Amino acid sequence: MSEVRLNPPPRQVSAESLRRLRAHLGMLNTATLQRLDSTLPWYRKLTPDERSSLGLIAQRGLTGFLSWFERPSTTMSTVLGEVFGGTPTELTRSISLQRALQLIRTVVDVVEAQVPGIVQDHDQALVREAVLRYSREIAFALADVYARAAETRGAWDSRNEAVLLDAVLRGEAPDEILSRAAASGWKGGKGVMVMAGSTPSVELPTRLAGVRRTANRAGHDLLAGVQSERFVLVVGSVTDPSQTATALTAWFGEGAVVYGPLSDSLVDAHRSGREALAGLAAAPAWPRVPRPAHAQDLLPERSLQGDQAAIEILVHRVFVPLQAAGNSLLETVDTYCELGHSLEATARELFVHANTVRYRLRRVSEVTGWDPLVARDAYVLQTALAVGRLRPVRRED
Repeated sequence: MSEVRLNPPPRQVSAESLRRLRAHLGMLNTATLQRLDSTLPWYRKLTPDERSSLGLIAQRGLTGFLSWFERPSTTMSTVLGEVFGGTPTELTRSISLQRALQLIRTVVDVVEAQVPGIVQDHDQALVREAVLRYSREIAFALADVYARAAETRGAWDSRNEAVLLDAVLRGEAPDEILSRAAASGWKGGKGVMVMAGSTPSVELPTRLAGVRRTANRAGHDLLAGVQSERFVLVVGSVTDPSQTATALTAWFGEGAVVYGPLSDSLVDAHRSGREALAGLAAAPAWPRVPRPAHAQDLLPERSLQGDQAAIEILVHRVFVPLQAAGNSLLETVDTYCELGHSLEATARELFVHANTVRYRLRRVSEVTGWDPLVARDAYVLQTALAVGRLRPVRRED
């Protein structure tokens, strides 16, 4: 930026026209402020200090325009410094690019309207052309400043999002999570879940943009991050986990996509993340795993990997309730699974009627939520009985 030079004026206007322009700087500045107040509604809503700052910028712009005539070798950084102050990037924090360009356009309109009454006739066309060229150069340079500022903010936002995602998954201190969440613009309330799958092998920036767009349209807050071969999402304001997971799955790479149970808040989302990542790690053991799959659909595979959370769920939601319901249910499930899911064979083995077996299996479904007549559910039940018997006996069970 410092070495970029403004294009020189078309040709030097007369000394008399320059003198007249300098003499009318105050009048031009007053006319500019009046035009800003009459044509830009947002300008009228500014505080007096903010209007004063913009008025100073307009005045500097007019002065810089005249200086450009006298010093054609002026660099762009010098002009920006003269017009917008020593640090032009500070402007990006207080006023949008659109409004900054509206300010420049207003100055140009005022100068063009006042030129006939100020400069000599033979210099009017030159001054108008010079104003347009000067404003164009300023506009392009200003756009570059805003673009650089946006890139800087974007890089900072990405770093903050990555750190926040890692803090959420690790379950770090609530204060750190909440402060970083506020900085990232997270507004999600209750209903936070974590999704995990493979990283897209191609078009990763496009996939990231797509998943953010999909989440935004559905009213979800989103944290997205790539952790080596894993693509992880933290989704906020979720009411229907299955529906949300289905909508976002298309943006993952090939293979399994697993989502964890809902958490009440971002601070508690590490529980959902722990189950989602455990489910993703265990998914290869189930070739027909649904896409997406709930982490608790993979309880048998997770328990085979030694996932204590999965083992605890199987024990407390299956083994302990069946044990409390009486030995007949445990024995019936065991026999039914061992004899190839045959009602008749189970009835003969247990010396009961087939209808009794059906009744007991229906009771198992009512007690646990898994139906032994469904092959996958029967596998979950069989695994739960195994891990329950292997688990040390505890009094509280």
